[in-house]
Amino acid sequence: MHVAAVVVTLVAALMAGFSGTVLLMRAQWIVKALEDYRVPKSWWTWLGLAKAAGAAGLVAGLFVPVVGVLAGVCLVAYFAGAAITVARARWYAHIPFPLVYAAPVVGALVLGHAA
Repeated sequence: MHVAAVVVTLVAALMAGFSGTVLLMRAQWIVKALEDYRVPKSWWTWLGLAKAAGAAGLVAGLFVPVVGVLAGVCLVAYFAGAAITVARARWYAHIPFPLVYAAPVVGALVLGHAA
């Protein structure tokens, strides 16, 4: 179970880190989506940094479990908020995207607890 927890945690960290990086780099496809969802431009850097910090926290959690749990809970809240933001913008077909990023974080939390 421990190996699965480590693998899922690393996958979750990679996905969150990727998501934060493309936002910080202002990739055109993410900029378009954020504009469509009416997310204020002044938030973009902070949102990217939050995802990057969550990714780093998940990795740190492999050595200090409480850090990983806190990072995981914050990332799940972040991606739930993202799903709500997408729904408020009435882009219902896009709701699964933030949930895809939240799923491995939830898996990491569950497997970390079970290990």
